[in-house]
Amino acid sequence: MKSSLRISGMHCASCSALITRALTKVDGVKSATVNYSTEKAAVEFDEKKTSEEKLIEAVKGKGYGASVIREGAAEDGIAKKEEIRALRNKVIISSVLSVPALIIGMFLMESLPFAIYILWLLSTPIQFYIGWSFYVGTWSALKNRSANMDTLIALGTSAAYFYSAYVALFDPMGHQYFEISAVLITLVLVGKYLEAIAKGRTSEAISKLMKIGAKTATIIKNGKEIQIPIDDVKKGDKIIVKPGQKIPVDGVIIEGHSSIDESMVTGESMPVGKGKGQEVIGSTINKQGSFIMQATKVGSETTLSRIIKLIEEAQTRKAPIQRFADSISAYFVPIVIIIAVLTFLNWIFIASQPLGFAIITAVAVLVIACPCALGLATPTAIMVGTGIGASHGILIKGGDALETANKVKYVIFDKTGTITKGKPEVTDIIVKGAKSEKELLEIAGSIENSSEHPLADAIVQKAKEKKIVFRKASSFSAVAGKGVAAKLGSKQYSIGNLRLMKEKKADVSGIMEQIGKLESEGKTAMIVSQDRKVLGIIAVADEIKEDSSEAVRALKKIGVVPYMITGDNERTAAAIAKKAGIENYFAEVMPEDKANYVKKLQKKGKVAMVGDGINDAPALAQADIGIAMGSGTDVAMETGNIVLMRDSLLDVPKSIKLSKLTMAKIKQGMFWALIYNILGIPIAAGVLYPFTGWLLSPIIAGGAMALSSVSVVTNALLLKAKRL
Repeated sequence: MKSSLRISGMHCASCSALITRALTKVDGVKSATVNYSTEKAAVEFDEKKTSEEKLIEAVKGKGYGASVIREGAAEDGIAKKEEIRALRNKVIISSVLSVPALIIGMFLMESLPFAIYILWLLSTPIQFYIGWSFYVGTWSALKNRSANMDTLIALGTSAAYFYSAYVALFDPMGHQYFEISAVLITLVLVGKYLEAIAKGRTSEAISKLMKIGAKTATIIKNGKEIQIPIDDVKKGDKIIVKPGQKIPVDGVIIEGHSSIDESMVTGESMPVGKGKGQEVIGSTINKQGSFIMQATKVGSETTLSRIIKLIEEAQTRKAPIQRFADSISAYFVPIVIIIAVLTFLNWIFIASQPLGFAIITAVAVLVIACPCALGLATPTAIMVGTGIGASHGILIKGGDALETANKVKYVIFDKTGTITKGKPEVTDIIVKGAKSEKELLEIAGSIENSSEHPLADAIVQKAKEKKIVFRKASSFSAVAGKGVAAKLGSKQYSIGNLRLMKEKKADVSGIMEQIGKLESEGKTAMIVSQDRKVLGIIAVADEIKEDSSEAVRALKKIGVVPYMITGDNERTAAAIAKKAGIENYFAEVMPEDKANYVKKLQKKGKVAMVGDGINDAPALAQADIGIAMGSGTDVAMETGNIVLMRDSLLDVPKSIKLSKLTMAKIKQGMFWALIYNILGIPIAAGVLYPFTGWLLSPIIAGGAMALSSVSVVTNALLLKAKRL
C-alpha cells in the first residue's frame, strides 16, 4: 500500500533525512521518501504489518507533525495558506520590535538613558516568543542525537542574547549584542516567509489542476434532468453536457457531437471534434454542441485525478543527484558547530581578542551557514519542471526520470501509431489468377475481420466500403510479425508477408517485382494465398504524422540521434524512415524482440523508447526512459517514465529539453549553495580580519543566510520563463 503524509515542523534538509530514517525503521515499511520542499512523505508499506497511524506516530515521535493526505484534499492548500499567514504575523511582530532595537543599538546607545535595558526589553519577546520554534526544533534534534538548522539559529542568537544579558547585569560599560539576536531572528523569519511564498508558487501546476475540476453534473434520471454534486456521480450515469459547461467525469458520448477544449489536461490548444462512441475527459470544456454521455470513470479513477496523483508522486520522488545534497546535509550542521567552536577558541586563546569579539565571530559562523539552500536546490527545480511539463501535456514521473532524460543520447521510435498515424488505408489491390478484386477483398476481409491488427482493420474497412458481405472464418490463427491464416469453408487461406509465404511454401516468384515497387513507396504488401497458390497482393500504407519530421529535426538539434523500429521489411522501413528524416532504423523486428534491440543500443549510451504503451511495454521498460504516447490511456500512464498526453512527437524533444533545463537549474542551485557556504563560513570566521580588518557582522551574515534559500527557489522558478 502507498500513502502520502503531510509533514509539518521541518526546517531544513537534515529534518527530512531524520524523518526518512524514522519511517524506514517502522516494521513493514518497504520504502519512504521525505521531500523537504513539498513537505510531504511518500511511504510504501505492508498493511498487514503496519498502518498509517503507526507511520504518523513514528514521525511525531521525532518531534514533527504528520497527517494523511487524502486524494483530492483541498485542506492541503488551506494548511499552506495558514502556515504563510502565521509566518507573516510573526515577521510583523518581530519587525516592530527589532527595528527600534537596531536603531537604538547602532545610534542611540550613548544618548538614550537606560538604552541597554530598553534593548533587553525589546529583544526578549523576539528571543523567547517569536524564536521559540527554534528551541523546539533544537530540542527535537537533540532527542534524536542530531542537529539541524534550528540548532544553528538557537545557538547563535542565544549566545548573543545571554552574553548581552551578562553585560547588562555585570558590565554596564561592555558592548552588548541584543539588537543582533533580535534582528537575526527577524531576518531568518523573513527568509522563511519569502521561501514559503516561493515554494507555494512551485506547486502551482497541481493547484491549478485541482481547481479546474467540475463541481456538479446534470444527470438524466427517469427522463428528467437532475443536477447533483460531482461526488455523487456513479459509473453508468447518463449525463447531459451543454455548450460552455465542463465535462464532469470521464465517459463516452452516446448521443450528439461537439468540439471539446482539452487544453487543461493535454496542453493541446485546438478544440477536438468528438461524436458518438468517442471518449471525453472529465474537467475539459464543451465548446459548442450539446451531447449526452455515459460516465465510465468517476472519483479517483478519472484522468484528471490520476494526473494530479502522478504529479504529486513525481514531485516526491528524488533525483539521484539529490543523494549528493543529502549526504552533505547529514554532516553539515555538526561541522558548522565545530567550526564555530574553533573560531571562538582561536580568537580567545590564540588571537587574544575580547570575549565579545570571539562570541560575535562564532555567532556569524553559525548564522551564515545554510543547509537549506543545498536541500532546496533539487526538489524545487523538480517541482517547477514537472509542473511545466504538466501544463504542456507532458507527465514526468519523478526526479529520477528527469535526470535520466537529460542524459539520453538515442531515441527509438516505434513506427506504427508513433511515427505514423496508426490508421493505415488500402492503396492497391493486385489480382493474380482468376479471382476478381472484389473476390480477393472478400477473402481477405472475411479472414482479417477476426484480427485486431491495424493493417487488418484497413482491409476490413475497405471491404465494408465496397459493401462486401463477410463469410464466416474458422481455424483462425495469428502468426506474430508475419500474418494470419484461416479457413473459409473447406479452403485454407493465408494473408501476410513474405516470411509467412515462405513458411506456407507459397510460390511468390511471379510477384517479387511488384512487391519491391510497393515497398519502395513505403507501402506494406500483404500477400493473399490459397494453400501454395498466390491469389494477389493488397497494399496498405500508413501515412506519417505531420509533425514526425519536425520532431526528428528538433531531436538532432539538441544532439540526440533518432532511430526507428518496425516489423516491416527493409525496403518499407527505409522508405518511411526517409520520409521522417531518420537515417537509422531496425527493420523486420518481431514484437517480442524490440526490447533486445533497445538493449543493444544501450551499450552505446542512454536510450529513450517512444511507443504507444500497449504492445511496446517490454521495450519501454527496458529503455533508460520509456516515453509513452497515448493521450492518457491507462496503459500509457502505467508504462512510461514520461507520458505524452497528446499524440504529438514534438513533445519528445520538448520533454528532453525540459529535462536539460531542469537539471541545469538543479546544478546552478547546488553550485551557488556550495559556493555560498564555502566562501561565507571562512569570511564569517574572520579569516580576512588580520589582513584587511574586515569582520562580517552577524546581521549581514543572517541576511545572507535568509536570502540564500530564497535565491535558490527563485532561480528554480525562472524555469517558467524558458520556452520548450
